Amino acid sequence: MKRALVMLVAGTVLAGACAFAASGKPPAEMKLWRLDCGAAQVNDLNVFNDTRAFPAKSSMRFTSSCYLIKHGDSYLLWDTGLSTALKGVPTNDKDPISATLTVTIPEQLAKIGVKPSDISIIGISHYHFDHTGQAGAFPQAKLLIGKGDYDSLAATPPKNGADPTPLKNWIGGPGASEPVAGDKDVFGDGSVTMIDLPGHTPGHHALLLKLPKLGAVLLSGDQVHLRENLPIDGVPTFNYDRAQTIASYDRFKKLAANTKALVIIQHDARDIPKLPAFPAAAE
Repeated sequence: MKRALVMLVAGTVLAGACAFAASGKPPAEMKLWRLDCGAAQVNDLNVFNDTRAFPAKSSMRFTSSCYLIKHGDSYLLWDTGLSTALKGVPTNDKDPISATLTVTIPEQLAKIGVKPSDISIIGISHYHFDHTGQAGAFPQAKLLIGKGDYDSLAATPPKNGADPTPLKNWIGGPGASEPVAGDKDVFGDGSVTMIDLPGHTPGHHALLLKLPKLGAVLLSGDQVHLRENLPIDGVPTFNYDRAQTIASYDRFKKLAANTKALVIIQHDARDIPKLPAFPAAAE
Protein backbone atom coordinates (compact mmCIF):
# COMPACT_ATOMS: atom_id res chain seq x y z
CA MET A 1 0.00 0.00 0.00
CA LYS A 2 2.79 2.39 0.96
CA ARG A 3 4.69 1.64 -2.25
CA ALA A 4 1.54 2.25 -4.29
CA LEU A 5 0.99 5.55 -2.52
CA VAL A 6 4.56 6.67 -3.17
CA MET A 7 4.23 5.76 -6.82
CA LEU A 8 0.95 7.67 -7.06
CA VAL A 9 2.47 10.78 -5.53
CA ALA A 10 5.54 10.53 -7.75
CA GLY A 11 3.33 10.20 -10.79
CA THR A 12 1.35 13.27 -9.77
CA VAL A 13 4.52 15.31 -9.30
CA LEU A 14 5.85 14.17 -12.65
CA ALA A 15 2.59 15.12 -14.35
CA GLY A 16 2.80 18.57 -12.85
CA ALA A 17 6.41 18.96 -13.95
CA CYS A 18 5.38 18.11 -17.49
CA ALA A 19 2.51 20.61 -17.61
CA PHE A 20 4.47 23.00 -19.82
CA ALA A 21 5.32 20.28 -22.33
CA ALA A 22 2.29 18.03 -22.47
CA SER A 23 2.90 17.44 -26.14
CA GLY A 24 6.38 16.08 -25.48
CA LYS A 25 7.95 19.11 -27.14
CA PRO A 26 10.46 21.43 -25.42
CA PRO A 27 8.89 24.48 -23.75
CA ALA A 28 8.22 27.28 -26.21
CA GLU A 29 10.29 30.43 -26.10
CA MET A 30 8.35 33.08 -24.20
CA LYS A 31 8.68 36.84 -23.84
CA LEU A 32 6.43 39.52 -22.37
CA TRP A 33 6.35 43.21 -23.30
CA ARG A 34 4.32 45.93 -21.60
CA LEU A 35 2.84 48.37 -24.14
CA ASP A 36 1.61 51.91 -23.49
CA CYS A 37 -2.06 51.92 -24.48
CA GLY A 38 -3.05 55.30 -23.06
CA ALA A 39 -3.83 57.05 -19.79
CA ALA A 40 -6.83 58.42 -17.94
CA GLN A 41 -7.18 61.21 -15.43
CA VAL A 42 -9.55 59.97 -12.71
CA ASN A 43 -10.85 62.91 -10.70
CA ASP A 44 -12.99 60.98 -8.20
CA LEU A 45 -11.44 57.72 -7.00
CA ASN A 46 -14.67 56.73 -5.26
CA VAL A 47 -16.05 55.91 -8.71
CA PHE A 48 -13.80 52.87 -8.24
CA ASN A 49 -14.88 52.11 -4.66
CA ASP A 50 -18.56 51.93 -3.77
CA THR A 51 -17.85 52.18 -0.02
CA ARG A 52 -16.27 55.64 -0.52
CA ALA A 53 -12.95 54.55 0.92
CA PHE A 54 -11.05 57.52 -0.52
CA PRO A 55 -11.11 61.23 0.37
CA ALA A 56 -13.76 63.13 -1.54
CA LYS A 57 -12.67 64.20 -5.02
CA SER A 58 -9.31 62.47 -4.65
CA SER A 59 -7.65 61.92 -8.02
CA MET A 60 -5.10 59.69 -9.72
CA ARG A 61 -3.71 59.27 -13.21
CA PHE A 62 -4.40 55.74 -14.37
CA THR A 63 -2.42 54.01 -17.06
CA SER A 64 -3.92 51.81 -19.75
CA SER A 65 -1.51 48.94 -20.27
CA CYS A 66 -1.56 46.23 -22.92
CA TYR A 67 0.77 43.26 -23.14
CA LEU A 68 2.42 41.41 -26.00
CA ILE A 69 3.28 37.76 -25.37
CA LYS A 70 5.56 35.79 -27.67
CA HIS A 71 5.00 32.05 -27.43
CA GLY A 72 7.23 30.18 -29.84
CA ASP A 73 6.37 31.60 -33.25
CA SER A 74 3.01 33.00 -32.11
CA TYR A 75 2.09 36.41 -30.72
CA LEU A 76 -0.77 37.08 -28.34
CA LEU A 77 -1.87 40.64 -27.61
CA TRP A 78 -3.62 41.01 -24.25
CA ASP A 79 -6.05 43.95 -24.34
CA THR A 80 -5.93 46.66 -26.99
CA GLY A 81 -6.21 49.89 -25.01
CA LEU A 82 -7.75 53.19 -25.95
CA SER A 83 -8.89 54.21 -29.42
CA THR A 84 -6.49 56.01 -31.75
CA ALA A 85 -9.15 58.76 -31.93
CA LEU A 86 -7.91 59.82 -28.48
CA LYS A 87 -4.32 60.33 -29.63
CA GLY A 88 -3.16 63.76 -28.49
CA VAL A 89 -6.45 64.62 -26.76
CA PRO A 90 -5.72 66.47 -23.49
CA THR A 91 -7.10 65.23 -20.19
CA ASN A 92 -8.79 67.54 -17.71
CA ASP A 93 -9.49 67.82 -13.98
CA LYS A 94 -13.25 68.35 -14.31
CA ASP A 95 -14.72 65.21 -15.83
CA PRO A 96 -14.90 62.12 -13.58
CA ILE A 97 -12.62 60.35 -16.08
CA SER A 98 -10.86 61.79 -19.15
CA ALA A 99 -8.65 59.67 -21.39
CA THR A 100 -5.79 60.23 -23.81
CA LEU A 101 -3.40 58.26 -26.02
CA THR A 102 0.22 59.11 -26.82
CA VAL A 103 1.36 56.26 -29.06
CA THR A 104 -0.49 53.51 -30.93
CA ILE A 105 0.09 49.78 -30.57
CA PRO A 106 1.30 49.33 -34.19
CA GLU A 107 3.80 52.18 -33.68
CA GLN A 108 5.25 50.35 -30.67
CA LEU A 109 5.26 46.96 -32.38
CA ALA A 110 7.30 48.43 -35.23
CA LYS A 111 10.09 49.22 -32.77
CA ILE A 112 10.57 45.51 -32.05
CA GLY A 113 10.08 44.35 -35.63
CA VAL A 114 6.55 42.99 -35.18
CA LYS A 115 3.85 43.72 -37.76
CA PRO A 116 0.14 43.87 -36.88
CA SER A 117 -0.35 40.88 -39.18
CA ASP A 118 2.03 38.86 -36.95
CA ILE A 119 -0.50 38.92 -34.10
CA SER A 120 -2.39 35.62 -34.21
CA ILE A 121 -4.51 36.06 -31.07
CA ILE A 122 -5.97 39.02 -29.24
CA GLY A 123 -7.20 38.28 -25.74
CA ILE A 124 -9.59 40.83 -24.27
CA SER A 125 -9.98 40.95 -20.50
CA HIS A 126 -13.43 42.56 -20.87
CA TYR A 127 -15.48 44.72 -23.20
CA HIS A 128 -14.89 48.23 -21.79
CA PHE A 129 -13.68 50.87 -24.24
CA ASP A 130 -10.20 51.24 -22.74
CA HIS A 131 -9.46 47.56 -23.39
CA THR A 132 -10.90 47.19 -26.90
CA GLY A 133 -10.01 50.49 -28.59
CA GLN A 134 -7.36 49.32 -31.06
CA ALA A 135 -8.58 45.78 -31.73
CA GLY A 136 -9.52 46.76 -35.28
CA ALA A 137 -5.83 47.02 -36.19
CA PHE A 138 -5.59 43.21 -35.97
CA PRO A 139 -8.46 41.83 -38.10
CA GLN A 140 -6.61 38.61 -38.92
CA ALA A 141 -6.19 37.65 -35.26
CA LYS A 142 -8.48 35.26 -33.43
CA LEU A 143 -10.44 36.98 -30.65
CA LEU A 144 -10.59 35.37 -27.20
CA ILE A 145 -13.08 37.00 -24.82
CA GLY A 146 -15.17 35.77 -21.91
CA LYS A 147 -18.45 34.19 -22.96
CA GLY A 148 -20.48 36.47 -20.72
CA ASP A 149 -18.95 39.48 -22.42
CA TYR A 150 -19.33 37.99 -25.89
CA ASP A 151 -22.99 37.29 -25.26
CA SER A 152 -23.54 40.86 -24.02
CA LEU A 153 -21.85 42.27 -27.12
CA ALA A 154 -23.68 39.98 -29.55
CA ALA A 155 -27.16 40.53 -28.09
CA THR A 156 -29.70 42.64 -29.98
CA PRO A 157 -29.55 45.22 -28.59
CA PRO A 158 -26.24 44.78 -26.70
CA LYS A 159 -26.63 44.18 -22.96
CA ASN A 160 -25.02 45.56 -19.82
CA GLY A 161 -23.69 48.69 -21.48
CA ALA A 162 -21.47 46.73 -23.85
CA ASP A 163 -20.42 48.51 -27.06
CA PRO A 164 -19.57 46.06 -29.87
CA THR A 165 -18.27 48.77 -32.24
CA PRO A 166 -14.51 48.30 -31.54
CA LEU A 167 -14.96 44.54 -31.99
CA LYS A 168 -17.31 44.61 -34.99
CA ASN A 169 -14.84 42.54 -37.04
CA TRP A 170 -15.64 39.61 -34.71
CA ILE A 171 -19.10 40.42 -33.36
CA GLY A 172 -21.25 39.74 -36.40
CA GLY A 173 -18.26 40.14 -38.72
CA PRO A 174 -15.87 37.75 -40.48
CA GLY A 175 -13.19 37.57 -37.77
CA ALA A 176 -12.53 34.28 -35.97
CA SER A 177 -13.57 34.35 -32.33
CA GLU A 178 -13.88 32.07 -29.32
CA PRO A 179 -16.17 32.94 -26.41
CA VAL A 180 -14.28 31.63 -23.38
CA ALA A 181 -16.35 29.96 -20.64
CA GLY A 182 -14.33 29.43 -17.45
CA ASP A 183 -10.53 29.32 -17.65
CA LYS A 184 -8.66 28.73 -20.89
CA ASP A 185 -5.18 27.30 -21.40
CA VAL A 186 -4.41 29.38 -24.47
CA PHE A 187 -1.54 27.37 -25.95
CA GLY A 188 -2.28 24.02 -24.31
CA ASP A 189 0.95 23.86 -22.28
CA GLY A 190 0.01 25.76 -19.10
CA SER A 191 2.13 28.78 -19.97
CA VAL A 192 -0.68 31.27 -20.66
CA THR A 193 -4.07 30.89 -18.98
CA MET A 194 -7.11 33.13 -19.10
CA ILE A 195 -8.55 33.18 -15.56
CA ASP A 196 -12.31 33.49 -15.17
CA LEU A 197 -13.06 36.37 -12.76
CA PRO A 198 -16.59 37.62 -13.45
CA GLY A 199 -18.07 40.61 -11.70
CA HIS A 200 -16.53 43.67 -13.27
CA THR A 201 -18.32 42.50 -16.41
CA PRO A 202 -20.18 39.20 -16.98
CA GLY A 203 -17.19 37.53 -18.65
CA HIS A 204 -14.20 39.36 -17.18
CA HIS A 205 -10.85 37.50 -17.20
CA ALA A 206 -7.33 38.04 -15.91
CA LEU A 207 -4.23 36.44 -17.48
CA LEU A 208 -1.77 34.12 -15.72
CA LEU A 209 1.62 33.65 -17.37
CA LYS A 210 4.46 31.29 -16.50
CA LEU A 211 7.69 32.76 -17.86
CA PRO A 212 10.87 30.64 -17.94
CA LYS A 213 13.00 33.11 -15.95
CA LEU A 214 10.67 35.54 -14.21
CA GLY A 215 8.16 32.88 -13.17
CA ALA A 216 4.44 33.44 -12.69
CA VAL A 217 2.93 36.79 -13.65
CA LEU A 218 -0.72 37.67 -13.04
CA LEU A 219 -2.15 40.48 -15.17
CA SER A 220 -5.20 41.85 -13.38
CA GLY A 221 -7.50 42.94 -16.16
CA ASP A 222 -9.88 45.18 -14.22
CA GLN A 223 -10.33 42.92 -11.22
CA VAL A 224 -8.50 45.69 -9.40
CA HIS A 225 -7.70 49.20 -10.67
CA LEU A 226 -5.36 50.58 -8.00
CA ARG A 227 -3.24 49.11 -5.22
CA GLU A 228 -5.32 50.58 -2.42
CA ASN A 229 -8.40 48.62 -3.55
CA LEU A 230 -6.72 45.21 -3.48
CA PRO A 231 -6.54 44.57 0.30
CA ILE A 232 -10.04 45.98 0.91
CA ASP A 233 -11.77 44.32 -2.08
CA GLY A 234 -12.79 47.69 -3.48
CA VAL A 235 -15.67 47.45 -5.96
CA PRO A 236 -16.24 50.11 -8.65
CA THR A 237 -19.68 51.69 -8.62
CA PHE A 238 -20.30 50.59 -12.22
CA ASN A 239 -19.44 46.88 -11.87
CA TYR A 240 -21.85 44.35 -13.34
CA ASP A 241 -22.23 42.23 -10.18
CA ARG A 242 -20.91 43.10 -6.72
CA ALA A 243 -21.14 39.60 -5.22
CA GLN A 244 -19.30 38.07 -8.19
CA THR A 245 -16.63 40.77 -7.89
CA ILE A 246 -16.01 39.92 -4.23
CA ALA A 247 -15.83 36.19 -5.02
CA SER A 248 -13.39 36.93 -7.84
CA TYR A 249 -11.22 38.99 -5.48
CA ASP A 250 -10.95 35.93 -3.24
CA ARG A 251 -9.90 33.72 -6.15
CA PHE A 252 -7.51 36.35 -7.54
CA LYS A 253 -5.63 36.79 -4.26
CA LYS A 254 -5.45 33.08 -3.46
CA LEU A 255 -4.28 32.28 -6.98
CA ALA A 256 -1.57 34.95 -6.73
CA ALA A 257 -0.40 33.59 -3.38
CA ASN A 258 -0.44 29.92 -4.37
CA THR A 259 1.42 30.48 -7.64
CA LYS A 260 3.76 33.07 -6.07
CA ALA A 261 2.84 35.30 -8.98
CA LEU A 262 4.07 38.80 -9.64
CA VAL A 263 0.78 40.72 -9.60
CA ILE A 264 0.52 43.57 -12.10
CA ILE A 265 -2.44 45.93 -11.80
CA GLN A 266 -2.96 47.02 -15.37
CA HIS A 267 -4.33 50.48 -14.56
CA ASP A 268 -1.92 51.36 -11.74
CA ALA A 269 1.06 53.30 -13.11
CA ARG A 270 3.06 52.33 -10.02
CA ASP A 271 3.14 48.74 -11.32
CA ILE A 272 4.72 49.64 -14.66
CA PRO A 273 8.31 49.29 -13.31
CA LYS A 274 7.62 45.68 -12.30
CA LEU A 275 8.40 44.72 -15.90
CA PRO A 276 11.31 45.85 -18.09
CA ALA A 277 10.77 49.18 -19.82
CA PHE A 278 9.75 48.84 -23.45
CA PRO A 279 11.29 47.83 -25.81
CA ALA A 280 12.94 45.39 -23.40
CA ALA A 281 10.99 42.21 -22.60
CA ALA A 282 10.57 39.97 -19.57
CA GLU A 283 11.50 36.34 -20.07
